[in-house]
Amino acid sequence: MLTLEQVPASRRVLVLDGLPGRWLRPGWDVVPQVEGGLDRRLAAAFAAAAGPAPALLVGMDTPQLAARTLAEPLAPAGRSGVDAWFGPAADGGFWAFGLARPEPRLAERLLHDLPMSTSTTGAGLRARLAAEGLRVRELPELTDVDTPATADDVAALAPGSGFAARWREARREARTEARRQARSESALVG
Repeated sequence: MLTLEQVPASRRVLVLDGLPGRWLRPGWDVVPQVEGGLDRRLAAAFAAAAGPAPALLVGMDTPQLAARTLAEPLAPAGRSGVDAWFGPAADGGFWAFGLARPEPRLAERLLHDLPMSTSTTGAGLRARLAAEGLRVRELPELTDVDTPATADDVAALAPGSGFAARWREARREARTEARRQARSESALVG
């Protein structure tokens, strides 16, 4: 969220399942997440952001995202002639998707019944964007964190980041716990 706060925006919306905690910094509008599959929840997020300003939805599982990655494409000059933004994920999905005019019905046509969390999700969304005749600006490909292996990859990309430090600590704690469990099991067996 800190990264997104560094990108100029007229409004910041967090779509959340549950209540925000003390971790939520001032300046964010919180919108409850709707029921249903991810396709429905993403389309509803665009409905919540509907208005004259562009809306860019960013997944929370790309901690290597830097503000400069979004600053230029979303600046007024970078928005000229663009109807949509697409940030592909290395696993075939997407980490960002935006609409210059976040109209709820357009978001529904693009997202409803799109198979999510597959290796072809991104290709499916790209096909729908093309079918709508939208001019799409591609954002860089990023790796989203879905598994311990992808967390290792992302931590290696940004070794000095807070994410990398927290991930190293979590791995260290997991190894310590595994050693403790192994010693305990050895004592019971031996």
